Amino acid sequence: MTASRKIVVHSVRGFSPEFATCVADWIKGGVVFLGVVGKDAARLEDLADEVAVGDGTTAPYFLLTTSHPGESLAEAVEFAETLTGEHAGPVQVVEF
Repeated sequence: MTASRKIVVHSVRGFSPEFATCVADWIKGGVVFLGVVGKDAARLEDLADEVAVGDGTTAPYFLLTTSHPGESLAEAVEFAETLTGEHAGPVQVVEF
C-alpha cells in the first residue's frame, strides 16, 4: 500500500508500458493525485489517465493527474503541495 495519497513521479527513463502497472497499484492503494515531471511526462500522464478510466468493465477511478514538462521536480512537488480538500496531504516522490 502507498504511504501517501499524492504522488509526484520523477521520470528519468521515460515512457514504458510498465508504468501502467505502477498506476494500477497506486490506485489500489487509494492515490488521488498523480503528477509527472521529467522525460515523457505528458505521455506518462496520458497512460495514467487510461488506467484510471479503465476498459469499461469496471467503473472509472477518479484520479487527478498533471504533467509538468519543462518544470523541475521541485516545481512539481510545490504544485502538489498546494492541493487542498480531498487532495490535501503529504507528497511522495517516486522515481521511475
